[in-house]
Parts: sequence; C-alpha cells; structure tokens
Amino acid sequence: MGQVLKLDGRSLSRAAEAVLRGGLVVYPTDTVYGLGCDPFNEEAVRRLFAAKGRGAKAVPVLCSTHQKAADLVDLGEKGEELARRHWPGALTIVAPLRMRVPQMLSQGPNLGVRVPDHSLCLELISSCGGWLAGTSANVSGAPSARSAADALKQLGDTVDLILDGGPSAGAGSTVVSVVGGVVTLLRTGQIGVETS
Repeated sequence: MGQVLKLDGRSLSRAAEAVLRGGLVVYPTDTVYGLGCDPFNEEAVRRLFAAKGRGAKAVPVLCSTHQKAADLVDLGEKGEELARRHWPGALTIVAPLRMRVPQMLSQGPNLGVRVPDHSLCLELISSCGGWLAGTSANVSGAPSARSAADALKQLGDTVDLILDGGPSAGAGSTVVSVVGGVVTLLRTGQIGVETS
C-alpha cells in the first residue's frame, strides 16, 4: 500500500528520492492530483502505465521552469507566446520533442509539457531534476483524484508514496498542440486559449 504523507519539506525529499530510484509517487498540483515518475526511466514509465491501466496514450511531463520545458520540447514562436502568457498555470502545450524519452511516454514525435502553478509541486519537480511525468492520479476511465484519499483508493498498492496536500482544484489543464506553427485545442480545461 502506498504510504500517505502530509506534504512538507521532509515528505517532498522522500518523494524525490523515490522518483530518482524509479518509484511512482502521487502529488498535488494546481489542477488535480498527479501520478509521477522519472520520465526518462523506461521501467518507471512502464510501472506508471501499469498502475493506471493505460493504453497507448501519451503522458505529459511537468517541468520546474519554462526553460526546462523548452529544453525538452521545441515550443516554437506560438508555444513560447502561450507559455509566457499562461505559465505557471493550467495549460499543457504539446510540441515536438528535443530530447529522447521512452517511446511509451510520448507515443510519437511530440510531447505535452506544463509548468504547474503550485509552489510545493514545483519544488518536488525541481528536486527530481526539473522534469516529472504528470498524468492524473487515477485508473484510466475513472474520475481524476481530487484528494490523497481518492488517489489511495484507486492506486493504493501500485505507488510508493502519496503526498497529501489537501483537496485540489478539481479541473484538468487545457491542452493545446503547437506543432508546425499551428495552435490546435485538444482539450478544454481551466483556461481559455485563442487558437487563431
């Protein structure tokens, strides 16, 4: 059973250690609770997909800074503009990869990235090297976890650690693609985005 710890400096350190060892952790964000692992560790990514029961669907990466996101993907002019306007915040930008990640994570040449607006979440991501896989903490098809208790109920024995930061906002991020200089809305979420 995943251990539930109150979110503080000590539990953040333990969660970061677990991620760097290839573990799975659940953590609060500015949207819903996230399920994360080291996005460059193929075995950890496999564990994440198994925990969620997720099929062939890409998993976004949460980044500690705008620069870390730009290192991972090519945001292009439109993506940079959106990032400056909405990060940190509830906007996931799908763009062409610059760095190599496990194929299972990206499911293709593009990847979603986001800088969340949650100081302790950003601290965790930073302690993990600046990148953390960031899918919602739920079994595929079930509602996204809005609390540590929700996540424990759904993912309990498949994760190493659950950080309890109280109830989440409960709405997912808006997702846009900025491939080829074209902005395409992929999912409506917390914020509105112009796609022209």
